[in-house]
Amino acid sequence: MLQDQLKRPLRDLRISVTDRCNFRCQYCMPAEIFGPDYPFLKSEQLLTFDEIERLVKIFVSLGVKKIRFTGGEPLLRPRLSELIERIAAISGVEDLALTTNGSLLKKHAEDLAKAGLKRVSVSLDSLDEGRFSEINGHRGSVKAVLEGIEKAHEAGLKVKVNMVVKRGANEEDIVAMAKFFKERKQILRFIEYMDVGNTNGWKLDEVVTKQEILEQLNDVFPLKPIKPNYRGEVAKRYQYLDGDEEIGVISSVTEPFCATCTRARLSAEGKMYTCLFASSGTDLRSLLRNGADDETIQHCVINVWENRKDRYSEERNQYTKNKPKVEMSHIGG
Repeated sequence: MLQDQLKRPLRDLRISVTDRCNFRCQYCMPAEIFGPDYPFLKSEQLLTFDEIERLVKIFVSLGVKKIRFTGGEPLLRPRLSELIERIAAISGVEDLALTTNGSLLKKHAEDLAKAGLKRVSVSLDSLDEGRFSEINGHRGSVKAVLEGIEKAHEAGLKVKVNMVVKRGANEEDIVAMAKFFKERKQILRFIEYMDVGNTNGWKLDEVVTKQEILEQLNDVFPLKPIKPNYRGEVAKRYQYLDGDEEIGVISSVTEPFCATCTRARLSAEGKMYTCLFASSGTDLRSLLRNGADDETIQHCVINVWENRKDRYSEERNQYTKNKPKVEMSHIGG
């Protein structure tokens, strides 16, 4: 079994299919940085569907079982359902998921489900239209996202909703979000505001901690911890005492889970990253386009993973303060 320097296996691959997004969320792609003149990738720089399919087969041969498509906003990539259908047909892929801001989900949910997508994670940081608009750079509406969630549910997709909680922006919405999705029996996951990329202006005092989130919820909806679904699950799970509905909390800042991380990431331009907070990646696109055979690419991936020792979240604020990081728009959440 392929393992890194900390004995972590390679089990998950997250694939960014575009670096573009139709939102300008402050914690990811602030408009003052990602403006009209920002040099987004050109179409010829993106991995083609053939290249993605080939790389997925190589990663699966090394133990990957779960594939998640991300962005940017992945639904901006034309004909994405065609790619999903091709990846779903690969023997060894056991789980196929998508992360999206939900604004285009109503239009695409049925085609995605028919293509073989199993799960979708939708980002929604508030139910208040004003606060949500402020967070996403005045690019999207709560109504459109909720319609996308409903359409995904109708299409048979398993839906989880992700809320990034930032102090001074939306911590007052924690209980309202929990109540709303509890009534709909859909899983809501709260995410501590993280220092991803170089442009989101992250400050530790803007982090609403897992403990604070749970205290707010327990005052209204008492919770109990429940076991993870699998080793390496990033969200700590909690069940409401008055029912079988649950929430999750992703606490990379206050309770790092580096020790069980089994994820590799493939950027939109074909670089392999071994951490969400990585400074650099390994260029697989050049190997693909310069005629390398599968065995050569496989050995490259093996070498990268066997030498992996990333544990950024465990080392945060020790030597990482001024460390440059790849932007989330290139490798997804």
